[in-house]
Amino acid sequence: MPPDDETPHLLPDGDRVWVIKTAIAGELLPQMLERFRTGDSEPLIFGDAGQPEGVVIPFDLWRRLEALAIEEEGFDHLYETARRRLADPQPSVPIEDVAAELGWDLNEKLDDSDFRPK
Repeated sequence: MPPDDETPHLLPDGDRVWVIKTAIAGELLPQMLERFRTGDSEPLIFGDAGQPEGVVIPFDLWRRLEALAIEEEGFDHLYETARRRLADPQPSVPIEDVAAELGWDLNEKLDDSDFRPK
């Protein structure tokens, strides 16, 4: 790739990423797919004027990141709900009411194989 098709970009944490021009990134998509199929998950970062604006990553990685983001958002909601409940001097409420407020299904089967004695 010619040197002017790729620009280093310094991130706030001091790391550096290489930003590929958007037009070139489009041409590289078939090669990226082949890399992903062989297990290489290094992202393709692209944008114009040397600024990162988009990223191409393997689908499986995107799914894992999405699940982590949902987990974290869910954790924040659960944490705030628990803090509010603990700070409330009112009497305890039935577990079914708490589960409904948190969106839990108490009848859902869970995989507890990691917790069973071996």
